[in-house]
Amino acid sequence: MITLITNIKELIQVRETPISKVSGAEMAILPTIKNAYLVIKDNLIAAFGSMENIPEIKADSTIDATGKMILPSWCDSHTHIVYAGNREQEFVDRINGLSYEEIANRGGGILNSAKKLNETSEEEIYNQSKARLEEVMRLGTGAVEIKSGYGLTVDGELKMLRVIKKLAENYPVTIKATFLGAHAFPLEFKENKKGYIDEIIHKMLPEIAKNKLADYVDVFCETGYFSVEETERIMEAGIQNGLIPKIHVNQFNSIGGIQASVKYKALSVDHLETMNPDDIQALKNTETMPVALPSCSYFLSIPYTPAREMIKAGLPIALATDYNPGSTPSGNMNFVVATACIKMRMTPEEAINAATINGAYAMGVSDTHGTITVGKKANFIITKPITSYYQLPYAFGTNLIESVFIEGEIFE
Repeated sequence: MITLITNIKELIQVRETPISKVSGAEMAILPTIKNAYLVIKDNLIAAFGSMENIPEIKADSTIDATGKMILPSWCDSHTHIVYAGNREQEFVDRINGLSYEEIANRGGGILNSAKKLNETSEEEIYNQSKARLEEVMRLGTGAVEIKSGYGLTVDGELKMLRVIKKLAENYPVTIKATFLGAHAFPLEFKENKKGYIDEIIHKMLPEIAKNKLADYVDVFCETGYFSVEETERIMEAGIQNGLIPKIHVNQFNSIGGIQASVKYKALSVDHLETMNPDDIQALKNTETMPVALPSCSYFLSIPYTPAREMIKAGLPIALATDYNPGSTPSGNMNFVVATACIKMRMTPEEAINAATINGAYAMGVSDTHGTITVGKKANFIITKPITSYYQLPYAFGTNLIESVFIEGEIFE
């Protein structure tokens, strides 16, 4: 099946030579072709170029994209979209003056979600989660990482990971699974933290590895959650079970989690709302991708990742949603890109790079996603008629997506 798209106003994120990520000043460079064509063969990008040089193509179907732009689908490398119910009451509690930490200390937060998840059937969790997945796909996401972490028991964590696996089997979107049993300490282990970590290492991880239920291991490395020493122990155990670390760090405090993550060659370090010069220095010349979650900062009214300082230091940045019921109940990557421009002072070029090529890197799919490159997945967004790609973050409250192609087909 060959599909030809013609008269594309601008084909964005074109990379003829594959690269895995962009860093520092390179993040401001976004290669495009104006008045372009794109050829899809089955589920892959087969060719592209300027309309001036279009060869004769025998296509099964042709789409005229006059006035419209095409860019790679978003790669959302940090989500928690498998969960039960919601935490809307906590949203009101924060309006009334309670902090995220105060709500957690009252049994809310992650423990609230864990209670709901363990009381909900696997089938119902799947049904709730697939609705969220379909929503983010319609909003342009073509690859997504999904974490466990609301089970906090052997059965609950395995149940979440089975739901993630079922979503991956039933939908064309690329899904990566992350085991986040170290999201919080369950109430029954509040005075026995070592006991819960032993449960993670000796019960959960071997079962996950045996059933091939996860690609990555994550830890919430933060004051009041998991210490640096505890994080290192879990990362080491995860690696021994074939899982690559992707770690929550520096959301509220800088406690050395970045340095520990780099030491264990984490694929990404995520949140980074609180950064100091030592943290930035630790990430230089490493293979670890810093991931910012601006809609979490927006929703919780906490600081934003200092993107300008990090880019100036030569670092790459990826953008992701952090879609979850407590701190970011939205999987809209379009809003993430806009918020990065508006609140983090990233340029549209930097934000699009962060949400495509660098997002793909942060979830280990840069060989297949994140750019318009021959041989990569035909996962892309066709916009409505727009004046320039600047309009994507500028018109932050408007849905400018006309259609989304995933695996070479329009996702309805």
